[in-house]
Amino acid sequence: MSPENPQGPWGRDQRPPEIEELLEKLQEQFQKIFGLAKGPSSWMLVVLVIVIWFFAGWYKISPEEEGVIQRLGAWNRTVASGLHWRPLFIEKVTKVPVQRIQVQEFGLRTLKPGVRTQYAPEREYEAEKLMLTGDLNCVLVPWTVRYRIGDPYKYLFRVRAPEETLRDLAEATMRTVVGDHSLDEVLMKRTEIADMAEAELQKAMDAAESGLYIESIELERTNVPKTVEPSFNEVNEAEQEKERLIYEANTAYNNVIPEARGKAEKLIQEAEGYAIDRVKRAQGDVTLFLALYEEYVKARDITRQRLYLEAIQELLPRLGNKYIIDADQKGFLPLLKLGEKGE
Repeated sequence: MSPENPQGPWGRDQRPPEIEELLEKLQEQFQKIFGLAKGPSSWMLVVLVIVIWFFAGWYKISPEEEGVIQRLGAWNRTVASGLHWRPLFIEKVTKVPVQRIQVQEFGLRTLKPGVRTQYAPEREYEAEKLMLTGDLNCVLVPWTVRYRIGDPYKYLFRVRAPEETLRDLAEATMRTVVGDHSLDEVLMKRTEIADMAEAELQKAMDAAESGLYIESIELERTNVPKTVEPSFNEVNEAEQEKERLIYEANTAYNNVIPEARGKAEKLIQEAEGYAIDRVKRAQGDVTLFLALYEEYVKARDITRQRLYLEAIQELLPRLGNKYIIDADQKGFLPLLKLGEKGE
């Protein structure tokens, strides 16, 4: 019993109504609504309506879906795949394909997928893919975003238009990432840029509580606008010519420098050998001189005479023809036979 209703919800006697009373009241309501008279037919109609209401409450959630249950308009619970029941007209079921991979395309549109996929004309969506790089160059960057619904509750109740939010955030994220890289990086490092854009886009979608999960971002063939394509080709040719000249210079360097280093090493080794030889010879001469000096100190006259004779013995064979003349001899020129050859 509550203070507002001292008699209780069932009246003074505080006794709940019987099942028969409830059925009678329900029968009276049906009779008033449908204009039926009392009798077995009205009871059968009531039972039929209850049976239909009961069986109509069963529903099935497929394996790739989850069911979001709203009770009187408010979120109540989320159910997994399988067979479930809910009271009809009281609870509403919204099936959300949480396992289905969906695709958003930017800068291109697929008209007919297949072995030979047909795309819409590129010029119709050029504004979506035209971007400015970090080195102030224009580039065309078409890309696709593959995503799925990760949180059905957030997808249905936290964001008004999740797909539109995804498109806006994806375009803003891709332009930011491309703007942080040079033209060469955008053209040559598409995988790295796609990975960075995927991570940044997922952060933005989580902050917006969109309930979407980004599976992957794939960059299609990036290129420059057709109006600047001739100039871009000239730049590429110049870059290739520069790379060719650098390659040739490196080849010449690898041929000349090792040879010069080999010659330098050879000269250094020869100089070191010569220096060692001169030092050893000088050390030997010093040792010989000291030995002779010791003998000279012991017997100066004998040592001086021996050194003189050894020097004359070494020197005379180098002089060739020798003429020994008496100091008192006069007119000796005829004896020399100067006219003969070999003298």
